[in-house]
Amino acid sequence: QVHLVESGGGSVQAGGSLSLSCAISGNTASIYSIGWFRQAPGKPPGKEREGIAGIWRTSGGTDYADSVKGRFTISQDSAKKTVYLQMNSLKPEDTAVYYCAAILGLHGGRWNQPSSYAFWGQGTQVTVSS
Repeated sequence: QVHLVESGGGSVQAGGSLSLSCAISGNTASIYSIGWFRQAPGKPPGKEREGIAGIWRTSGGTDYADSVKGRFTISQDSAKKTVYLQMNSLKPEDTAVYYCAAILGLHGGRWNQPSSYAFWGQGTQVTVSS
């Protein structure tokens, strides 16, 4: 079992930056990967929650959705048990509630699919104004 808490959300103008943190407690050694997701209002069924970045705990490998590639960076600090999402060049369409989530075990499903994750944080709001 793990517990995740996001922080760092807020309001920013387009072109600005924000850094989100995901503090993790519990059996962190059992984590296979951490993903960042976002959920914006008005998305069609099945598309409500978008996987935007993933990081694999042991290898440090990362992957990104095309919508954020080149603008967002996911990273981890194992000593602090924290995963970060640095968001640059923010756009109004980045406005959403952002969640971090964890996959436990020796392997996981597709990193960008919410159904692959068993543990979720409560979310943090990011609002980007034009």
